[in-house]
Order: sequence, then structure tokens, then C-alpha cells
Amino acid sequence: MTRIGATELQELIAALAARVGAERDRLNRLDAALGDGDHGTSISTAFEVAVIDIAALDEPSLSAIWLATAKALMNRMGGASGAIFGIFFLRGASLLRERDSLDKAEMAALLAAGLAGVKARGKAQVGDKTMVDALEPAVTAFARADDFSAAWSAAAEAARAGAESTRDLVARQGRAKFLGERAIGYIDPGAMTVALMFAAVHEWWRLTRHQ
Repeated sequence: MTRIGATELQELIAALAARVGAERDRLNRLDAALGDGDHGTSISTAFEVAVIDIAALDEPSLSAIWLATAKALMNRMGGASGAIFGIFFLRGASLLRERDSLDKAEMAALLAAGLAGVKARGKAQVGDKTMVDALEPAVTAFARADDFSAAWSAAAEAARAGAESTRDLVARQGRAKFLGERAIGYIDPGAMTVALMFAAVHEWWRLTRHQ
């Protein structure tokens, strides 16, 4: 498969929701070390709502699916995390208007737009111990790959490595920055969420689209 249409995009969001939901408690434990301890619950609930809202769409176009996901994350997560995860989807929604499918280069542009939105909203860079530490290398790896299969695989590995790298960082953005060096030794929950998201898409693609 060389293009992703509305059906595939809907499946992609469902794959994200399933993986994040399965890892809810793990994400809560990570967040408990650096924040309120509810990140896993809030983001898994938001993705569950996104899946329901997408299923209820009269015309599930690419832009409608992406926008429904953005709204669910912003409205059901709430707070700074909801705004930042939501902006990733919201920033790219305009690129999907008038499109009925995406090739690999167009998907790369969609991911890059989301990354730009996250960085603009959160003011974070790689090294700040945030989701950007996983997201930016994943988006870069995706763009450099030749096709969807290689791109999702490379992005998943880059996101995993990026999330793991946050273990040794002092937080410079987000709530964890108030912990100073006490945050060392803990993986950022937002970065781990990004890693889980890319891992979910890679697995979905491998099992259902590339055989």
C-alpha cells in the first residue's frame, strides 16, 4: 500500500487508542514520579473519546478524523498536556482539506506540521525532557525513509530511543522542571506516550498493511 485513506486513518487512530489504553497504568506510574500521576488515564480516555467521535462522523474524511482526534485530546485531557497533544493533530488538520488520501511524503508533512505546532505551543526543544525528545527524532526518521513500511519502523525506533534518553535529563520545560535534578532517572511520560503511539502505528502497519 502506498497511500493512506480515511479508512486507514481511522484504523490508525484506533491503534493509538488501543496501545495507549493498554499502557495506561504504566504511564500513570511514570507521571506519578514527575507530575500528578494521571497522565495515562487522561490520555487513554481522550483517545477512547476520539474513536467514538470518529465512528459517529457522517462523513469521516481525513480532515474530520484528524480534527476529531485533536478536539478529543484538547477537551477531554485538559490542561497543558491536552493542549500540546491536541495541537499536534490540530496543526495538521488544515493540510488534509481537499485530500482523500496521503502518500508517504504527505504523511511526513502532516507529522512535521504537528511537531512544529507542539514546539511552538510548548516552547520545548530536544533535550528539555518533554515529548519533543521522542517526537522530533521520530518525525525526522519518518521523513528520511523511502516508504511507509520503512518510515513507520524507523520512526518507532527513533521515538523509543528518544523517550529512553529523557531518563538522564534534567527537565527544562513542563511541571517536571520544578523537580530539578530529582527528575533524573525517570522517563518523561509524554515522551513515552509518543513512543507508544509510533510503536502502535508501526505494529498496525506491519500486521494489516504490509504482508
